[in-house]
Amino acid sequence: MRLLVKVGGTLLDDAVTRKSVAEQLSLAAREHQLVVVHGGGKQMTRYLEERGIPSRFVNGLRVSDEAVIDAASKVIAGSVNKQFVAALIAAGQLAIGLSGVDGRLTDASLKDRALGFVGTPAHTNGTLLRLLVTHGYLPVVACIAGDRNGTIYNVNADQMAVSCAVGFGADKLVFLTDVAGVRDALGEVLHHLTPADISALIESGVAHGGMQAKLAAAGHALESGVQGIVIAPGLQPDVLAAVLSNGSVGTEITTLSKMTSR
Repeated sequence: MRLLVKVGGTLLDDAVTRKSVAEQLSLAAREHQLVVVHGGGKQMTRYLEERGIPSRFVNGLRVSDEAVIDAASKVIAGSVNKQFVAALIAAGQLAIGLSGVDGRLTDASLKDRALGFVGTPAHTNGTLLRLLVTHGYLPVVACIAGDRNGTIYNVNADQMAVSCAVGFGADKLVFLTDVAGVRDALGEVLHHLTPADISALIESGVAHGGMQAKLAAAGHALESGVQGIVIAPGLQPDVLAAVLSNGSVGTEITTLSKMTSR
């Protein structure tokens, strides 16, 4: 099975959690063709705060001027990526760190001038990902991308994961997060969602900020042919094994409704 796992930056901020996630991914890579995409928003916010640079978000997307792009290159594609790669190597994998800029892995275009250098992924070179995986490497992709003119864009990590999943031809897309799953208005975890449910959660305001961006990305993944999507609690022990064995964990997103939650 071709598997794409997106790891939230919060899960990589602590060495113990990073090690646990890396070990789970290493086990999965022994049985599946695996590509990993990661964020690093928490780390970048801290980096910017230390330099007196405020962070501003619109619909879960960070407004990105030149200072923010510089920070993304140094933090997300730099220290966060390399620490994660090192943890995966320690777990037994030939991990290789990449960003969407490298080899034009992911081409992006300007999303909205009001957001600054925020990019929308247009295409990911799945051939490059499959080449690396076929030769025994584990691609670990940081969420920045570029265009043919050399412009670097800050890309939402969930959107980056979807673009890589589509390009790679992933059979399953797993979002490992720092929450238990998608919650309803009462705070209860929803174990199954359809595109109609996603629209309702966003339109009602129940899903906002980062979760709004994540659900919008998941909806786009479904439209692009990725069928197996799960938003799962990355802090839960052995959560990836549970997801891959179709265990009842997190929130599953499919095109079809289910009469009962799993």
